[in-house]
Amino acid sequence: MKNLDLPVVSFTAEQNKFRKEVRDFLQKELNSGSFISHADSWMSGYSSEFSKKLGQQGWIGLTWPKKYGGQERSALDRYIVTEELLAIGAPVASHWFADRQSGPLFLKFGTEEQRKFFLPKIAKGECYFSIGLSEPNSGSDLASIKTKAEKVDGGWLVNGMKTWTSGAHHSHYAITLCRTSPPDEKNRHAGMSQFVLDLSAEGVTIQPIQFLTGEHHFNEVFLDNVFVPDEHVVGEIGNGWKQGMEELAYERSGPERILSTFPLLQEAVEYLKEQKDINGLAQALQLVSRMWSLRNMSIGVAQMLEKGEDVSLTASLVKDLGTIFEQTVAETVRLLIDSTPSVTSSKLIDRLMAESVLHGPGFTLRGGTTEILRGIVAKGVLAK
Repeated sequence: MKNLDLPVVSFTAEQNKFRKEVRDFLQKELNSGSFISHADSWMSGYSSEFSKKLGQQGWIGLTWPKKYGGQERSALDRYIVTEELLAIGAPVASHWFADRQSGPLFLKFGTEEQRKFFLPKIAKGECYFSIGLSEPNSGSDLASIKTKAEKVDGGWLVNGMKTWTSGAHHSHYAITLCRTSPPDEKNRHAGMSQFVLDLSAEGVTIQPIQFLTGEHHFNEVFLDNVFVPDEHVVGEIGNGWKQGMEELAYERSGPERILSTFPLLQEAVEYLKEQKDINGLAQALQLVSRMWSLRNMSIGVAQMLEKGEDVSLTASLVKDLGTIFEQTVAETVRLLIDSTPSVTSSKLIDRLMAESVLHGPGFTLRGGTTEILRGIVAKGVLAK
């Protein structure tokens, strides 16, 4: 039986100094009107200008080698930046997936040419990626995908459809999982490969899927004989499943699985303090203590990533617990505070409430459903 122990991490004085630097920068940007705070900002807060500002600070691709535009800093330093961005509700959606997943994927499986071409642009906040995984009629069974890539002279022709593709309407590229050989019932995870798909290429059609708020984040992406050159194959042909699962570990382990509704919780605590609502504050602070425990778990996963350890089980566990917590924040605060939720309200708590409640149903779906995650944990814990 596998052990799911997580390390206990304490930030150093130097790291706390770095946190203050990041926090001061973000507060200055907020005060200047550079952005307004949003709940779930890593999903719906698009601002290419703000992404470029973060790139100028060196805070995108923070852990990457300097020769590719990174800073060669630790995973915990990156955690600090990520946490501060989410806590203040900054508009980070444009570069989010490129920084979190696509860059590390290139570093581990990409060619040197891919690293030199893509990574410096991502680090500058000028190149955005989406992830082409989910498909219609597949549900949570990713192994049943039907999008095909067929070999042709000089590259591949891709045909199929992807859905729930975050930010495809803003992104330049999508790391796309395709079938490159027929399904094998004896090994359902075989025969898949990853490609860098140019979302401006001929044959790509992007259609919006709107949130309940009317915001546009998700998309359907139709692929009709889209040509992908050989140099845009990621890793090995046929190794797409393994590569994709390693990529998902980065997606599931970060503080974004805990802090999507943190701006609402923070605003609620301040409101209840002003109202001298002792009973309401006691309930809100129960959420704060729960968040603190989840945060320590998430930081532990970051430390494991720093050491190159396998985090597939622990990341799944943190994601499961964290996204349920995010939904609980919205539901609890809704009952504690007399609010008129509206995404267009000038009153911060009303807007944060609307965003949190209306985005909430997706928290336990995106990045792997709760049921799938629990299956991964159960199988992993019981493995000999």
